[in-house]
Amino acid sequence: MKVAVAKGDGIGPEIMDAVLSIFDAKKVDLTYEFVDMGKWVFDKGFSNGMTPEAKHSIEELGILFKGPMETPKGKGVKSINVTARKTWNTYANKRVFQTLHGVDTVFSKAGILIDITIVRENIEDTYGGIEHMLTQDVALSRRFITRPGSEQLIRYAFEMAKKKGTRRITCGHKANIMKLTDGLFLECFQEIAKEYPELKSDDIIVDDLAMQLVVRPQEFDVVVLTNLQGDIISDLCAGLVGGLGFAPSANIGDHIAIFEAVHGTAPNIAGKNIANPTALLLSGIAMLRHLGLMENAAIIENALLYTLEQGVHTGDFGDKAIPAKNTTQFAEAIIANFGKIPQQGAKPQLPNMPATQTSFKLDHNEMMVSDDMQKEFIIGVDLFIESSGQPEYIAKKCQRHGGVKFKLVSISNRGTQVWPTGSVYTNLVNQYNVRFESIDDSPLNQQDVLGLYVSLSGDFKICSSELLNSWGNKKAYSLAQGQ
Repeated sequence: MKVAVAKGDGIGPEIMDAVLSIFDAKKVDLTYEFVDMGKWVFDKGFSNGMTPEAKHSIEELGILFKGPMETPKGKGVKSINVTARKTWNTYANKRVFQTLHGVDTVFSKAGILIDITIVRENIEDTYGGIEHMLTQDVALSRRFITRPGSEQLIRYAFEMAKKKGTRRITCGHKANIMKLTDGLFLECFQEIAKEYPELKSDDIIVDDLAMQLVVRPQEFDVVVLTNLQGDIISDLCAGLVGGLGFAPSANIGDHIAIFEAVHGTAPNIAGKNIANPTALLLSGIAMLRHLGLMENAAIIENALLYTLEQGVHTGDFGDKAIPAKNTTQFAEAIIANFGKIPQQGAKPQLPNMPATQTSFKLDHNEMMVSDDMQKEFIIGVDLFIESSGQPEYIAKKCQRHGGVKFKLVSISNRGTQVWPTGSVYTNLVNQYNVRFESIDDSPLNQQDVLGLYVSLSGDFKICSSELLNSWGNKKAYSLAQGQ
């Protein structure tokens, strides 16, 4: 089998060479097509951080194994890592955090064993990177959570948990505050959980989750989260087991999968042959299992675990009384321990299996739409205006534009209602949301809304607008604080 390999920036090439040397020593049945991605490709003028040839190869092969990559700062370009995940719809970011004997943490010293799998949504949320300055003082980021995207990710998590024989799958969320976005994600989790009655499923507010992970991490097994929250909680979990140097990452899609180290490029030690290749090796082992190379994966992982148990380490961790190995020596130590079994956490040596199908030809973009679509009504509009006026002044002007179809129901500032009720102690910025709803809840059309927009624009700069929809009898928008 052939896989695409991008060595990355900084320490990327040396840790990738170390990992591939381990694979070659075990005679893993893979060949590699090296592709051009990373900061140096940005610097050559490719705005997405990869050459067209690299993109073509990855789409042909369906597997990308990549080292850490740097995105140039201050050039207005998007992260190559996020771009790759989103371009190829690798919607599930799976990261496994396990106690590694030989990597001391406060938990390992206390005899508390950790085995947590984070499944993070990888496409949506604030990582859409859709941002606008509404005024010189106010920035807006749009957060997209979709039902099809959530279902895709959550179903993967349940299927993975079922195969893993998990004892618990937990949804982390902030639905107590973000009732529509996180509320939709939680609703999808609860619906899909009904299809897996054999699995214990529950949910937890994400800030409580962060605390519980630090206090009693051994109680968690599989945790599924939205993109940004999953990113933060993933790094927290990395800290529980020794840091990002021990955190593998797999990005799984229906057609393409990416396996990568998520730590930085460490330019301060690049070229010195002292970097720790463990995270990239663990990511590569996950790739081998994805490709059905179970026997190779188990032998290599057991050799790594045995090596760590023996106190072999690079300079960033381990017993300082034992001389540190450089990157090459660390890889050679693992190779020398092929066939040896660690005392703790040994992996069963399963036979190789057929590869997971990940790549096949597509001739159009897949459209994901829910089957159960309810009748839609427009019942109002939020118009986001720029003004330094006081709420009463704004209300008087807005009420002149309602006409026979609209009534002004609320004015809010940074999400807090300031009219018709509010407090003089609420600090204001120069951007308000003025909410109009239809008189007598009569259905509206877009032409009605555009007429209001045009009329109001005579008094205010309108920075943005959102329709107030309802699906059936359910209002599909949030209220302001205090409304």
